[in-house]
Amino acid sequence: MFPDAEMFAVQFDRFGPPEVLMVGGFPEPHAGPGEVRVRVRAAGVAPVDLALRSGTSPSSGRLPLPHIPGVDAAGVIDEVGADVTGFATGDEVFGAVDVSRLGGAAAEFAVLAFWAAKPPSMSWEEAGAAGTSVETATRALDRLGVRVGTTLLVDGASGGVGSVAVQLAAARGARVIGTGRPENHAFIARLGAVPVSYGPGLAERVRALVAGGIDLALDIAGAGSLRELIAITGTPASVLTIADFTGPELGVGISLGELGGEPDGRHGLALAAALSEEGRFRVPVRAVFPMARAAEAHAAAARGPRQGKVVLAAPPADGGRD
Repeated sequence: MFPDAEMFAVQFDRFGPPEVLMVGGFPEPHAGPGEVRVRVRAAGVAPVDLALRSGTSPSSGRLPLPHIPGVDAAGVIDEVGADVTGFATGDEVFGAVDVSRLGGAAAEFAVLAFWAAKPPSMSWEEAGAAGTSVETATRALDRLGVRVGTTLLVDGASGGVGSVAVQLAAARGARVIGTGRPENHAFIARLGAVPVSYGPGLAERVRALVAGGIDLALDIAGAGSLRELIAITGTPASVLTIADFTGPELGVGISLGELGGEPDGRHGLALAAALSEEGRFRVPVRAVFPMARAAEAHAAAARGPRQGKVVLAAPPADGGRD
């Protein structure tokens, strides 16, 4: 039984492998101005969570320990901060925490910095995994100027952000080519992209596949393909990376560390929700684990095939206090 001022939360008090994760009591957070607190129903497991937990992220050193991982969450609002309009307690929402906190979602309660109403068409698991993937993909597509008639190459099309970017680009009227391992090609095709294998010779394979060439390229994989993407599009100005810090050296635009950079991240989430209602968007979820098995979830998220997101499901209301 946790004290009244505490909630249950996934947490770690030292860096290391997934086994450092445990579930225990943690002080409850509260919504500040412009924020809402939700009773969490599901929380996504993102690559940043794995890097922070292992201690390999440059940001790991500034984490106060113990730390709750998780940046994406969906749940029911139970506390509304000052200056929040249009939402009330009892509303079902999905979104993400303030990125400066580097976590806090994998718990009984989480405070969201940006969010949108969860549509009935979106399961709790999908909604819990959607926040930063949708925001990141929307921001990248906006910066590239993807629109009707664009032919876009997404390098790394099957992961959490890639699978979302493919669908959002297709919804804008773009033709999308998506790279991935051969075993992921059927999955990429179901998302709405033409699949192609990544790796050496990508430029030749794409030229044989796409008459008229590629207008723009988005690097999500961070696998060292920027030079090939430049060759495919013809200019560094047509390439954007969200995963390769060497981009500026090659004249490639880089979009890293700007979570919430477009107005509170809410525009992209609301659009994704609307597309979900129309049956034109889904958040691929490849595995769901209860929060008590967070270590297994982190281990699964680190393994392939990366076809969508791994999600942590919260126990029923008050179930974590027994």
